Amino acid sequence: MKQPLQPASHQGDAQAVESWLTMADGQPIFVRDWPLAQARGAVLIVHGLSEHGGRYAELAQWLNARGYAVRSYDQRGHGRTPGRRGALRHADDLLEDLTAIHRDYAHALGRVPLVLGHSMGGVVVTRSVLDGRIAPGAVILSSPALRSWEPRWRRALARVLTRVTPNLPLRSGLSFGRTSHDPARVDAYRADPLRHGWITPRLADFIFRAGASSIADAARLHVPTLLLVSGGDALVDPSGSSDFSRAATAGGQLTTRFFSMLYHELFNEAEPGRSQVLHQLGDWLQRQVPDRQ
Repeated sequence: MKQPLQPASHQGDAQAVESWLTMADGQPIFVRDWPLAQARGAVLIVHGLSEHGGRYAELAQWLNARGYAVRSYDQRGHGRTPGRRGALRHADDLLEDLTAIHRDYAHALGRVPLVLGHSMGGVVVTRSVLDGRIAPGAVILSSPALRSWEPRWRRALARVLTRVTPNLPLRSGLSFGRTSHDPARVDAYRADPLRHGWITPRLADFIFRAGASSIADAARLHVPTLLLVSGGDALVDPSGSSDFSRAATAGGQLTTRFFSMLYHELFNEAEPGRSQVLHQLGDWLQRQVPDRQ
């Protein structure tokens, strides 16, 4: 059930049409739309760990300017969506949420949107596509968290704690300074009131497992996909994207663009890096939807 919401002043919200969607388990999800009359297509954005969909306002406006309507949402445990930070009720909550929101957006549009997932959101998107939960027109993956820098013992500990105390709040330990080479964007992220620094064993275990299984199942990728990889990524291990790319080659649907010197947040990088990323994205989108409908 979708309900309108009055405008707010948090980062990225001022230019968006805001609403709520209620999931099947009763969880309300905060949604932002950047609509566009006579759009050539649409993009649903799925954000990463500890952040929120409002941080993609600039990217949404860039997509609007190229003929795309845009929607983002705050995943449960994040942003303006209520609930314990970084927590899940069930291991597949994020997959179920994306399925419901993608279905709602497609119904509202009268067409199937593309889906863009960043970092943790990239894992949510990839696993949802490989499982057949969603069938988007195309997929964009930005620094997907397909493999973690965390040592094996911590990944094993997350698995154990998931059975014992699944929603124990733990510090995520994300490094702000390695998100972008642009100090202003790093400072804005650090000061963002909707940002949080928490993760729980259940969420961590979901990310670890979904990333590994996505690499193992990459040959099943049959949706046109653009994979944008940050070679200087200190938040997720880019070797996961490299392995995914190699395994998905057989399907003939994956385009990979590797940016060797850029940091994790490719759409928030310093110039000229950001423009290079957007140029690759723009070229790829043009091949997916060459003409306005």
